[in-house]
Amino acid sequence: MAREEQERQRQLQVLTTLDAAKTQWYHFTAIVVAGMGFFTDAYDLFCISLVTKLLGRVYYTDPTKPDPGTLPPNVAAAVNGVALCGTLAGQLFFGWLGDRLGRKSVYGMTLLLMVVCSIASGLSFGSTPTGVMATLCFFRFWLGFGIGGDYPLSATIMSEYANKKTRGGFIAAVFAMQGFGILGGGIVTLALSAVFRRAYPAPAYLVDAVASTVPQADYVWRVILMLGAAPAVLTYYWRTKMPETARYTALVAGNAKQAASDMSRVLQVEIKAEAENLDEITGGSAYGLFSSRFARRHGWHLLGTAVTWFLVDIAYYSQNLFQKDIFASIHWIPKARTMSALDEVFRISRAQTLIALCGTVPGYWFTVFLIDVLGRFAIQLLGFAMMTVFMLGLAIPYHHWTTPGNHIGFAVMYGFTFFFANFGPNATTFIVPAEIFPARLRSTCHGISAAAGKAGAIIGAFGFLYAAQSQDKAHVDAGYKPGIGVRNALFVLAACNLLGFLFTFLVPESKGKSLEEMSGEADGDQASGNGANAV
Repeated sequence: MAREEQERQRQLQVLTTLDAAKTQWYHFTAIVVAGMGFFTDAYDLFCISLVTKLLGRVYYTDPTKPDPGTLPPNVAAAVNGVALCGTLAGQLFFGWLGDRLGRKSVYGMTLLLMVVCSIASGLSFGSTPTGVMATLCFFRFWLGFGIGGDYPLSATIMSEYANKKTRGGFIAAVFAMQGFGILGGGIVTLALSAVFRRAYPAPAYLVDAVASTVPQADYVWRVILMLGAAPAVLTYYWRTKMPETARYTALVAGNAKQAASDMSRVLQVEIKAEAENLDEITGGSAYGLFSSRFARRHGWHLLGTAVTWFLVDIAYYSQNLFQKDIFASIHWIPKARTMSALDEVFRISRAQTLIALCGTVPGYWFTVFLIDVLGRFAIQLLGFAMMTVFMLGLAIPYHHWTTPGNHIGFAVMYGFTFFFANFGPNATTFIVPAEIFPARLRSTCHGISAAAGKAGAIIGAFGFLYAAQSQDKAHVDAGYKPGIGVRNALFVLAACNLLGFLFTFLVPESKGKSLEEMSGEADGDQASGNGANAV
């Protein structure tokens, strides 16, 4: 108690007021404004997995192949991976910029970039299939660049607005909108494909022969991509009206008076500016990312947040981007030659929507409601452990799951891996980096951690693509067993989850603590301990 009172006296009134503030309307406003950005992020990143088969049918149909609408390997890699590369670059750049110019100053830029590039992706042009794919990849790279900026900025803004008792739940609620974005992409694709296949049915005599593609199918993927701009447009005005966070204004910009004024208006209470306390608090905190002081206080923490995010994204993105290949391998989706292009995209989106509804979305909201009860450390350990168990449960008896009639059991097990990813490390790796680093480096460090995650996503995307190709080879090469590529990929993902469990012990527990206490800004050189001694 004596230590808490000492910290309270050292702290600015505006920050202690934020830490102790009751949940009120401005919290929900911030969650919606930041969360709709994440809805857009997830929709734009993951809807590509729903339309890649359609792109193959429209531009690369080859009736002589077992799967007549498969994108060439290099095109598939580019279409699936280019947005992730842009996201990685955007996380590093905008994370750094958010600490230099302020969170609010940069926040509108990222959303505007996402709106423009979502629309441009749907308008991709070219006189040849290669030209259309090149244009699509160009715009999706810059779309990813804007999405990347949303990660560190949304997390940092929400953490700096929230009170310390419910901060984890608020940040998790922002991130949980990613689940609705994935679900929204599935529902939009399901609805559009249903409408178009009813309006433009393929000639019955062609379906069995070459899985015909009606010309209007080209509109479907374009409309799906362009609709990603809608939620971003709806929240752009409110982003521009959000005040800069008090922690940036006071601790980084050094303007305690402005911070007090902004938060007095938001919280509707009187807060006085305290220049003397500001000098005391910030006087010893001006150290850089590459300084020995940062390495001593936060080096292990940054390693822990970066590596755990890297490992979980290998599993999470490979699962999300290549669900269609897994569904095909267990015979949940019929062979492509037996369906028209619009039938195929309808079935893929229906399966992915079901997984999102039953596994993905509930996992996010379990985290929202329980993270400030159980803590970040326990949820991350539980998530990695259960993901490992369920991945092995899919991989070891894999040939049992691929037997006709057993795909429902596989889908249930597969859904549980998504549930424990989101009620686990996929959520906590987003939350913790926004809480444990000092204000002047918070956005940068979150961007570094997030970029490490996207490096894992790129590895997962390209690695699983390679695994799926080895499975396709099974259809024509007797030396391969059907499904061996996917099975081996599941073993690799289980190993990644196990490593993530171990690296979690480098990550500190931040439940119930102020941001200044976690970063060491409130207690001199004493940095918070790691997760192992925090529970």
